[in-house]
Amino acid sequence: MTDAAAGESMIARIARVLRAFDEDHDSLTLTELAARADLAVPTAHRITRELVSEGLLDRTGARYSIGTGLWEQGELAAVSLRFREIVLPFLLTLYEVTGENVHLAILDGTEALYVARLTGPRSVPTVSRAGGRLPLHTTGVGKALLAFQSEDFLCDFFEQPLDRATLHSVVSEAAIRAELAETRRSGFSTTAQEMTLGNASLAVPIFVADGPPYAAVGLVAHLARSDIRRSAPLLKEVAAGMADALGASLDGGTRKWRDVFH
Repeated sequence: MTDAAAGESMIARIARVLRAFDEDHDSLTLTELAARADLAVPTAHRITRELVSEGLLDRTGARYSIGTGLWEQGELAAVSLRFREIVLPFLLTLYEVTGENVHLAILDGTEALYVARLTGPRSVPTVSRAGGRLPLHTTGVGKALLAFQSEDFLCDFFEQPLDRATLHSVVSEAAIRAELAETRRSGFSTTAQEMTLGNASLAVPIFVADGPPYAAVGLVAHLARSDIRRSAPLLKEVAAGMADALGASLDGGTRKWRDVFH
């Protein structure tokens, strides 16, 4: 293995080392880390040794993982703090009323990026996690975000292959477009066993300013417990409250939260 780019800055190499970790690779040996970062093993060893000494990586035996020092720094991000202070009361209320998985996601590229998630003992297992990404076409929050994008965005989106997460995943452009049209009409999106067998989701877009939604808030419940008639009005009320709170927090109302968050 050789370094990916000769003359690459040390910061860029450090970033590749840190990004080698993800939800499926939260613990790596030095050899695995070097391979995923596309670095020579000696280079990876020098970088990891420094990161461990600074508390940005942890080492247990022969395996490395993200360190608590990096987590602490991330928690200080100004936008992260502001954002959570605003949305958390709404998410808690939604969870207390329903007892189901509560998700908040934003559009990032062509995926739904989950920026907050609440769950509890009654909630069904899901594959989502805070900081994780899932497809737009198989998730409730994803479809709520997708429904209000421009036609140019949709054309580009449907040019890529759409994977099936389950046998129930809808991957036909015509069928998805019909669902998106219904979401625009009703104000909410739904899925049934498209991401996880046995689960259903319901989501509502959150509009903070003109244009596409900033985020989407959703519930995931067992298919047998899903109650759209009861939950949709509640989700719309929560989404409206979040939109008002987020909009009021902008500096003079001149910036979009999409810009602030990114």
